[in-house]
Amino acid sequence: MSDTAPESGSGKGDGIQISYRTLSGRVEEKQTSSRSSPDLADATENIDAHLLTVDEVYTRYSSHPTVGLELAAVRRRERDGKNVISPPPTIYWKKTLNYIFGGFNFLMWISLILTILSYEPLGPPVPFTLGIAVLLIIVIVVSATFYALVDWNANRIMKSIKSLIAHEAAVIRDGNQQIIKATDIVVGDVAVLNAGDRVPADMRVVQASSDLRFDRSLLTGESEMVPGALDATSDNALETRNLALTSTFVVQGTCHGVVFATGDRTVMGRLVKMSGETKFKLTTIQREMWFFTKIVSCIAFFFFCLSILLYAVWLRTSYPGYDTPSSAIVNSIGCLTAFVPQGLPICVALSLTVVARRMAKRQVLVKNLATIETLGCMSVLCSDKTGTLTAGKMMVENIAFLDHVFGVEEINERVTKASDPAVFSAFKALHHIARLCNGARFDATTNHLPVQDRTIKGDPTDTALLRFSEALSIPELGVNASTLQQDHHKKFEIPFNSSNKWMLSVVSRVNTAEKNVESTWMFVKGAPDVLFPSCGSVLQSDGTVVKLRSTARQRFAMLQEDWSSRGQRVLVLCRKLIEEIKTGLTPNDVEDLMYMEMCDLTLVGLIGICDPPRPDVSASISIIRRAGVRVFMVTGDFKLTALTIARQDVRAAASEKVSSKDYYLTKPSDDDPIRSLVLTGEDVASLTSFDWNVIVGAYTEIVFVRTTPDQKMRIVEEIKARGDNTVAVTGDGVNDAPALKAADIGVAMGSGSDVAKEAAALILLNNDFASIPVAIELGRLVFDNLKKVTLYLMLGGSYAQFMAILANVLLGMQLPLNSYQQTCYSITNDVIMSISLMYEKPEWDLMQRKPRNAGTDRLADWRFFFHLFLFYGLMLWPCAMAMWFLYMNQQGLSFYKVILTFNQWEDGWQGYTLSQLTHFVDVGQGIYYVTVAIGQCGTLLSVCNRRVSILHSNPLWGPHRNLLVLVGIMGTILICIVNLYGAGFQRVFGTMPIPGMFWGLPFTFALGILLMDETRKAIVRNYPKSFIAWLAW
Repeated sequence: MSDTAPESGSGKGDGIQISYRTLSGRVEEKQTSSRSSPDLADATENIDAHLLTVDEVYTRYSSHPTVGLELAAVRRRERDGKNVISPPPTIYWKKTLNYIFGGFNFLMWISLILTILSYEPLGPPVPFTLGIAVLLIIVIVVSATFYALVDWNANRIMKSIKSLIAHEAAVIRDGNQQIIKATDIVVGDVAVLNAGDRVPADMRVVQASSDLRFDRSLLTGESEMVPGALDATSDNALETRNLALTSTFVVQGTCHGVVFATGDRTVMGRLVKMSGETKFKLTTIQREMWFFTKIVSCIAFFFFCLSILLYAVWLRTSYPGYDTPSSAIVNSIGCLTAFVPQGLPICVALSLTVVARRMAKRQVLVKNLATIETLGCMSVLCSDKTGTLTAGKMMVENIAFLDHVFGVEEINERVTKASDPAVFSAFKALHHIARLCNGARFDATTNHLPVQDRTIKGDPTDTALLRFSEALSIPELGVNASTLQQDHHKKFEIPFNSSNKWMLSVVSRVNTAEKNVESTWMFVKGAPDVLFPSCGSVLQSDGTVVKLRSTARQRFAMLQEDWSSRGQRVLVLCRKLIEEIKTGLTPNDVEDLMYMEMCDLTLVGLIGICDPPRPDVSASISIIRRAGVRVFMVTGDFKLTALTIARQDVRAAASEKVSSKDYYLTKPSDDDPIRSLVLTGEDVASLTSFDWNVIVGAYTEIVFVRTTPDQKMRIVEEIKARGDNTVAVTGDGVNDAPALKAADIGVAMGSGSDVAKEAAALILLNNDFASIPVAIELGRLVFDNLKKVTLYLMLGGSYAQFMAILANVLLGMQLPLNSYQQTCYSITNDVIMSISLMYEKPEWDLMQRKPRNAGTDRLADWRFFFHLFLFYGLMLWPCAMAMWFLYMNQQGLSFYKVILTFNQWEDGWQGYTLSQLTHFVDVGQGIYYVTVAIGQCGTLLSVCNRRVSILHSNPLWGPHRNLLVLVGIMGTILICIVNLYGAGFQRVFGTMPIPGMFWGLPFTFALGILLMDETRKAIVRNYPKSFIAWLAW
């Protein structure tokens, strides 16, 4: 790391010099006065930290390069508030209007206006019409209130879920590096940033590695990486490269920065404040629901207009007196209410929040509700290896020199037993490289704990080496980590990146008594296949250096293969004595110089690091595979190491030839054998479009090894471009971020880098791979349950009610279901029973079905409508209509004395008075209403399961128990009783009690519907290739 920041002050012992405090008062006043600036351009112009020299930055913000802030200064500045950006203000009047007029409520408003017009001035003011108007007002108010409550609850759940992520930052305070909450950062803090970290506050870069790169896409929208620098490259604070701004990311390199703005005073905070309310974005399901709403609303409005038109053109002239304008409008309003599945928007909102809550219980953070539904479409899972398929808890297991191999546990024993410990002098060189060429750091607040229990900030490989080197103590050889850091000064560093696959550090001894030619060393560690060609000599275990011959190379290569075949990650440690770096060189010049020195390295030894597979991975992948999802491993690791894990988990092993047919837009069929393939990064770079067609179309298990971030992203894009693949990617590192962004579903580990977690749509907070199949199941369950709700609502609430209106208009019979009952059924009976379907458990075969094609498998397809109109529908509404005619027949009015009566239904018809005829109609309407309501109980029990028999999956007991179904059935019957026997309802809406037999018969119809559907399901299960199975919804 280039140490260009000055060493001001006299060090730890003397504290911070007084000159670093002189401007603090003026700084804080300046920040306070700039907070209220409403113009972003003016606000950014006021930022001048990038124009200061490094010395001036430390002075202005009362900080120090090695000591950081003193505790007293931290306490004073904490009074300025937390480092939190306030959310944009909510425009409540817009949200309120959306609640009142959104969804199907606008149809209710149309119905209300027409009802009021029917009351006055179009017709005589009758209580029935006024009661309908009052009911519609109640419907609008209740719906708007419910939408608001669901929206508030969804926002509350999402906020609570997102609060589960603890953003942390590494800062230097009182001379120690500490890990604190990002919200506790204050102005003047010296923050330490590594690759993968989110920048927690606006800061001026004061130390930087030569390869420092930032991702500013969240701030500027530009996807290109921005190089970091120590000096200003522009007067514009948004363009200069020596500022690290809040919510950007370090994607490469390391740096130190002095915080100059926090919270709402940052550039991002000002942008959020000026941007206003966050734009509302529809989820996938909500878009489909909105499309469905428009279709249904158009159909409802069409039939309403048709009904009015038939009255005006035909009934009013051909059958005068049959309907008045007022009654025609009120009756036609049934077309609007009949087609409105009022419970559908409620169920959509409920389903997503319920599933989000279930996922939160499993420590799965869903950043966007749209992700939940997309999970159900997942067809390919591309998984990283380290930290995802493996535990990410790396430990050094083996050490190898040219002439000796050691297990970690036997090092001290073998050195002690040696006749002369000096024969293992190479351990000192290896220890130096492992400890000093390392990007991980201990959290100073945990230094009192044992080495294995300390908190470390860094990637898993460096973490393993840091623990190993800190714990390694060989007094006989002078190997001791406690004094190593103090005796050496790091002058330059090139951090590890996925392109080089190595890390380089230049260190020199401090306080060297005599001018020693061995005072400056270049240490390098990295992938053996990358560094072997740069080595010209090798260190033997006794510390002597010999030429690296072909036999030695072959020995190390065999060791690498052996360790890799056991699942170990193998690193080679090298060193080279170099001349002292001249002062005055820029970091880029030093970097170029180091690249020139990357030759004739001395190979010190190999280190084998084990990272065991997660115990839950193998079983989880078996479940994912049974769900029709292919699992590919995409890793930057060595081929044999990746294959060892793959054989345990992913099952991929070797290439198998396939026929040379065009596999474009296809995937392996169920009858195809399992074909496995291993491809390297070099293979990926050379593949043609036809090659990708064969790979994606024919192979079920693939391992991609030695891949770069760009190649990972290309793999994802090539898979997405072929067939109906919905691709999910799991990862935890900086190199996984491009692929996570490119995927349909990005899944990051909670222990992963900030960059990965920002790019992902789903975060496994407890790193539990077993949560992925659960998430897939819940995603499928959301769509499955919504399909059930839609079928249920459209059947009773729309189909049966509309047939009643159709019979009234075209067959000239009295309305079997009046407008009040239609409206009441749609907003009470239907809703209370449909909500119970959203709490249905997954069916036993849900995770054995093929993934849903998001492009073609819609919520309502032709099979859906076939069952709606020609199966369930043909059982429900004829039963209700038959009950109407049965009652009329009991009163002496046969079938032909009820239909085609039009305006003959008046005083004296068939010897009955108008009062008697009106009574018959009122009772008949109650019978029709009760029959539909109770008959729908049979439909409810039928659609609870798409294929499974109710005998094996019932709502009363067992693993699929859903007592809300029983509550819904009892609730709908209770609503029927209140409507028919409530005195107020009888007086206003003309409802009447019905004979006892008409309460009992509908239950037999409900049972009949259930038995018919059980028969259909039995045929589907036993004859999966039959015509009935082909028609199954």
